[in-house]
Amino acid sequence: MYTRWGRDLEDPPLDDYPRPQLRRAGWLNLNGAWSYAVTPRTSPQPDQWQGTIRVPFCIESALSGVGRRVTPQERLWYRRSIKLTEEPQIRRLLHFGAVDYECALWINGALVGAHKGGFDPFSFDINDYVVAGENEIVLGVVDATNRGDQMRGKQHLNPQRIWYTPVTGIWQTVWLEEVPLDAHIDEVKIETAPDCDAIDIAVFLYRPSRDPTLAALVEITLDNKRVHQRVIPLERRVRIEIDDPQLWSPDTPTLYDVEVSLLRIENPMPEDNEDRRPAQLLRRLPLRGESESARYADVEVGDEEPLDKVATYFGLRTVSIDAHSDGGHPSLFLNGKPIFHLGPLDQGWWPDGLHTPPADGAIIYEIEFLKQAGFNTLRKHIKVEPARYYYHCDRLGILVWQDVPSGFLPAQFVAPNDEGEGLRNQTSTEQFEAELQRIVNRLRQFPSIVMWVLHNEGWGQFDTARLVERLRSLHPGVLINANSGWLDVGAGDVIDRHDYDPSPQLPTPDGKRALVIGEYGGVGWPIAGHLWNAEMENWGYQTLEDDGQARLAYEKVTSVIVEHAGQGLAGAIYTQTTDVEGEVNGLLTYDREIEKFSRAWLAELHAPLTRSKG
Repeated sequence: MYTRWGRDLEDPPLDDYPRPQLRRAGWLNLNGAWSYAVTPRTSPQPDQWQGTIRVPFCIESALSGVGRRVTPQERLWYRRSIKLTEEPQIRRLLHFGAVDYECALWINGALVGAHKGGFDPFSFDINDYVVAGENEIVLGVVDATNRGDQMRGKQHLNPQRIWYTPVTGIWQTVWLEEVPLDAHIDEVKIETAPDCDAIDIAVFLYRPSRDPTLAALVEITLDNKRVHQRVIPLERRVRIEIDDPQLWSPDTPTLYDVEVSLLRIENPMPEDNEDRRPAQLLRRLPLRGESESARYADVEVGDEEPLDKVATYFGLRTVSIDAHSDGGHPSLFLNGKPIFHLGPLDQGWWPDGLHTPPADGAIIYEIEFLKQAGFNTLRKHIKVEPARYYYHCDRLGILVWQDVPSGFLPAQFVAPNDEGEGLRNQTSTEQFEAELQRIVNRLRQFPSIVMWVLHNEGWGQFDTARLVERLRSLHPGVLINANSGWLDVGAGDVIDRHDYDPSPQLPTPDGKRALVIGEYGGVGWPIAGHLWNAEMENWGYQTLEDDGQARLAYEKVTSVIVEHAGQGLAGAIYTQTTDVEGEVNGLLTYDREIEKFSRAWLAELHAPLTRSKG
């Protein structure tokens, strides 16, 4: 089964710059044709290659051009060559958007490094490994899927019902970037001040420098009009006030553009950098009554070319739990106002690309459909998307509940009637937390992400209270859903119930946390000609036969949610955006060709929810 975007795939595929929060003008897309081989896990690099695979689509997918499974006892190999020129003042970085699950990289036969984790981006400095002329890149990948305790989400070696086809290997864009050899920008960290009237910004170099003549010029624009320009020191948190701040929301998804240039400037504090001062004290001492950042702000900027330049953006918004003026129940607030979070459970699977959206246009189509159908939220279900997905959520204006991908062995399942949470050994705990930290750090600057869902149902739930606080430290200023739909241990900001009854019930309140129904509905309606496999069991939580029955079922369950909204319910997540493999409870068919319910009809049904909560 193919989507319209998969049928019209461009070459190279996914040719948009893959990292919206740190964009450079120059880059080389390495998506497209690579050689591949599958060998026993214990075998060395292959001498013979078995064919061609289209990167970045996983080997199991149709769009890869291969469409075969890789077992935990096998290793998947990739190979391609790139031709480079000699550039002595350039550093070359090789970026991978995501590889599932554990990989190692060789350049020209030399081991460069390794990575473990299926949902986070990573990079290698390959400067010492490449030469002028042809260069061979080889990547080896192993993936235990559900035979291990790794983060994997819905992947299963025996896919059926709610479990889907495994994803092995490269599944996000691979690209090469050339940056200045000695100093280049590695990260721009932006946090919104509590009152949304300022940002705190810090600019980090690839290698930290104490050179006071290196600085960053920050230019902030809104609708192509300059809002602020300032020179700031590197590796320092600097507050920049925003006049007349325009807040981000689903109705007004305002984004400020930021350009950061790395400059060579005159020393702004020569009296504090005399050679009799130890180097480790430079830029640390009091500056005659002026702050360091104030000295840099007074620097005159000339016409010299910057050493490096990147672009990013931010949105100003706050999220919180507060008492609703109508009834006093705890509610979800955005920018100081109550807002009912209404959205679908969004699995993020594609019939032709599996984990990988076939094009930017495919992402945009889905988000626009949801917005026009009257949803203001989506719950990204135990999967992390490519960064461009969140960029479009930011740009188009939709709130995101971001699940942490679940993992651990099937035996580590927490049922509602268990005495307590499961226990994890040290190795799996450390790996889970390492991946959690990397995922959160890569996503924390997208303003659309307003809630983290730590544990889904009982799938590997452990140490919930401690991990909630860990999440808060990693991403302050957003909400935490500790346990969506299962064993509630009293942690987090919401009480979340899953209920697929035609008349779902409210969670039991505690007077402190907001009440949400994290999964409901599941109105299944199989449509002939648009099924993943007509011979398999195609099911929904409520499987119906035609349009009339499906509409009645959707109307009924929506009316119950509207009633609960007047009784303290703060948010609800309908299952689900699309059909996925054997699940047919989507608002769209799996190929995205049929809207089972028109967006206009849905918007009319949903209007009482979004209107009633502001």
